[in-house]
Amino acid sequence: MNGWIILDKPVGLGSTQAVGAVKRVCREAGLGKVKVGHGGTLDPLASGVLPIALGEATKLCGRMLDASKIYDFTVRFGTQTDGLDAEGEVVATSDVRPTLAEIEAVLPRFTGPIEQVPPAYSAIKIDGQRAYDLARKGETVEMKARSVMIHSLRHAGLDPASIAATEEWTPDQVRGDERGEGLQEITLTAHVSKGTYIRSLARDIAHAVGTVGHVTMLRRTKAGPFDLSQAISLDKLNAFGQGAAQSEVFLPLEAGLVDIPALNLSPEAAGAIRQGRVWTGVATDDGLYWGRDSDMRPVALIGALAGTLKVIRGFNL
Repeated sequence: MNGWIILDKPVGLGSTQAVGAVKRVCREAGLGKVKVGHGGTLDPLASGVLPIALGEATKLCGRMLDASKIYDFTVRFGTQTDGLDAEGEVVATSDVRPTLAEIEAVLPRFTGPIEQVPPAYSAIKIDGQRAYDLARKGETVEMKARSVMIHSLRHAGLDPASIAATEEWTPDQVRGDERGEGLQEITLTAHVSKGTYIRSLARDIAHAVGTVGHVTMLRRTKAGPFDLSQAISLDKLNAFGQGAAQSEVFLPLEAGLVDIPALNLSPEAAGAIRQGRVWTGVATDDGLYWGRDSDMRPVALIGALAGTLKVIRGFNL
């Protein structure tokens, strides 16, 4: 088993639990002990694309962690919580409700390179301890701003059916911006670099329109080269353990390499690369490639410079 299972992680399941579920299902399917890792943590309150690597594909987890991600998220205005999500304790309130025009006017401020202060409830380490552990103990946590890249940020549409109504707010009020009235919440789509906290982005957008807010829905729709069209449900994963076809849940290792070009290697070059040796005299542009042999099997991640190939990460296939 050397490849990927792309899980559409449900709300309530942690990333580590998802990895454990894949290990269990592999055992149930008679595959024995399989090395498993994930390509980017998703909080239990978030859903969506969670790439899970198996076997030799785990060598690409670091590359997947560095990849950009796309999220849909809903910001509810009027309350801010300590965790910046729906589970946190309310720490600030505001009667201000922004219009759609006001929200769209500030989105360009959050596009491109920005400075962002991560939430206190995050896995960032402070003096060797996780920030969320310190915050849960009631300690004051001072988070430092970090540079992140927001590739794009847009309004995902005000679909009343997709936004939960409350006793004080009806779907008709979602359209209140047409009458200059404020919105209770809005759903946005963000394409972001690694290290970006969507909860912080939601907080800062709310502050920019003169109110406070927190995230009530967070769904990752793409992680690196993987998107929801390739993701399977937890039920489908469990079916694999009960005898469902491997092809229904499993993607090959090279599915995680589709965003870089392939380089066909001669038998001699493939043999040398598998041994970790440098190979020279190759007519190709400089850059990153994944090398494959005459049977189309991945051999290694390769860096090419002036016709010389060097192994970055080899695959034992």
